[in-house]
Amino acid sequence: MELLAPAGNMEKLETAFRFGADACYFAGKKYGLRAFADNFELDELKQSVAYAHKLNKKAYITLNIIAHNRDFDGLKEYVLYLQEIKVDAVIVADIGIIDFIRQIAPNLDIHVSTQANITNKYSAQLLQKMGVKRLILARELSFEEIKEIRDSVPDMEIECFVHGSMCIAYSGRCLLSNYMTGRDSNCGACSQPCRWEYFISSKAQDDEYQIEEDERGTYILNSKDLCMIEYIDKLASIGIDSLKIEGRMKSPYYVATVVNAYRRAIDLYEKDKNNYHCPDELLEELEKTSHRRYTTGFYNNSTDREYLLASKPVQSYEFVAVVTKDCSWRKVVVEQRNKFQVGDTLQVLSPNDTFNKEFVIKSITDENGNKMTVADKVQQSLTINCPYKLKVGDILRRKIK
Repeated sequence: MELLAPAGNMEKLETAFRFGADACYFAGKKYGLRAFADNFELDELKQSVAYAHKLNKKAYITLNIIAHNRDFDGLKEYVLYLQEIKVDAVIVADIGIIDFIRQIAPNLDIHVSTQANITNKYSAQLLQKMGVKRLILARELSFEEIKEIRDSVPDMEIECFVHGSMCIAYSGRCLLSNYMTGRDSNCGACSQPCRWEYFISSKAQDDEYQIEEDERGTYILNSKDLCMIEYIDKLASIGIDSLKIEGRMKSPYYVATVVNAYRRAIDLYEKDKNNYHCPDELLEELEKTSHRRYTTGFYNNSTDREYLLASKPVQSYEFVAVVTKDCSWRKVVVEQRNKFQVGDTLQVLSPNDTFNKEFVIKSITDENGNKMTVADKVQQSLTINCPYKLKVGDILRRKIK
């Protein structure tokens, strides 16, 4: 199975591939559904696709807005450019754009976005006739429903979301943002009003809701985060080709943590397909980056109520530094990301065997060799003691007290 990771910018793309993603999905400055991610200029798209191919990885570009007439202005030139730089596929939601691409770039592979709300085998079969290669199924499906769709189009690739933020609307087709802020969620500008805090001042006479409340308010629309790492074997057994992680707006630390955990889980499954069990270490790993409480969403026929109940994000570790030079024993050069100091215990996040190793900070020096006790300047280059041979891109984190 392919492990597919989000990339909101070049740093996240490199991080995803370093920590084990087989492919990344990302966007140019237009036509994608994450307008507030950094996204990629045209030359950056070309560089990123070439970088992926150099690693024998794949690059998919999102064109998954729900298009209006005006959105087709310039689309032909953009699609032909993507074909020229040899992207592995484009991710499309709008059937008009699908047909448009088929006419002008018939050899460009199309993956149909979850925004297209594919929830039944008849839609799948129609899209197959339109010449698309892969279906990214709606999040609102059970294992049984996915299997039925899989069996109806055996020659097509099937991709499903397995981790990350969920939406209270059908696969993201929401108008709350449009209504409340004028920002079009279906063209990439969602202001995420479902994540805002709300306070109830009155209720209908016969209408009661169980809502959770903390010191920040109530969260009646704020869904839990999806997590399917314990079901890698079942996802494989129903014929899913690609496991997708949500998060183009998330941090590089989030991308590294989640991709690393799923890479290790998939590799464990591949070693012994009949006896897969997700180790506690990987479940704990997914608690270490920012997330809302986890759910299996609709995979196990969960009710909407269980799926929606949620609260504020939590995490057990914070990202404090990233390794900038391969190191030998005893010393490592890092770039500071959050405050740390002498005496702190740091943990290593790495795709290598240094994963989850810990050590205590005993010395910190700046670029001029000056000794420091506290590292509190963001992106400052520092040298610290370290008993392990770390590599460029390894991450250091600290448990949140």
